[in-house]
Formats: sequence, structure tokens, C-alpha cells
Amino acid sequence: MEPETTPITAAGYQKIEQEIERLKSTKPTAIKRLAEAAALGDRSENAEYSESKRALGQLKGRIQFLTKQLQYSEVVTPRNDSKIEIGKTVTIQFLDDNEAETFEIVGKPEADVDANKISLVSPIGSALLGANVGDTVTVTAPAFSYQVKITDVTLS
Repeated sequence: MEPETTPITAAGYQKIEQEIERLKSTKPTAIKRLAEAAALGDRSENAEYSESKRALGQLKGRIQFLTKQLQYSEVVTPRNDSKIEIGKTVTIQFLDDNEAETFEIVGKPEADVDANKISLVSPIGSALLGANVGDTVTVTAPAFSYQVKITDVTLS
């Protein structure tokens, strides 16, 4: 049985590739630091050795995790229409208080709420998928539900 792929934007895929390359470039320094700490003597009481070994393990783990994310990702190219899908920027109006919010719908690995990048599997992302400008959708969050009206959709 083939594992499922995870949709991701081209920009998100590229960002993960860049992080992998950045981490790989720091690996030789981490290995050198570990070797220098090991040369200091008794490893059982060598805090610098323990820390260097832990840091190298975390670095290798992060590279492996990101590599797996890319391996199981599928880059999605959005269409140039008003239908909401991954890779589109969406402006919505919350009907309870008339506040407006603009964000990009992205794949799960690239979600970043602080950068207004909402995952397509989040409550609001999944509620908006497939809707069009002018539609009103109900977002079912864990604690409550609310309605939003889609006021604009553009390619990101």
C-alpha cells in the first residue's frame, strides 16, 4: 500500500528544500564540535560532549524529518479562478463582527499562523476549500462554529 501524499505549494516545497540545505551545511561544524568535545576526556562526565552529541542527533533528526516531508509531498499548482484551493490567497469577512481577514491556503507542512498561512486541513481551511467568492461557509472549530463570507480569492 502506497503512503498518501501531502499537498504543498511550490513555495512551501522550496522553503523546506532550503532549510534542508542550510541544516546540511551546519552538519560538519556540529561533527567537529562533537569530536573536539570527545577529545576532552571522560565522556561520562563531559557535559560539552553530551550536549554536542544531543545537538548533532537533533540536527540529523530534523534533516530526516524534512526529507520525509518532501518525499511524501505533492506540489499543487492552483488554477486561475475564484475557487478556493491550496496556493490561493483568500479574504473573508466574519459575519458575527464584520472583521475581515486575509490569508493564504497552504499545505500542512508549511502552515504558519503568524504569517497568515492557514493549512488546508485546519477547520477554517477545510471549510473554505472548494468555495467561491460570495459564498458563505460555516467553520466548525473544536469549541464552536461560526460563519464567514468569502470576499476575494486570488493566486498567491
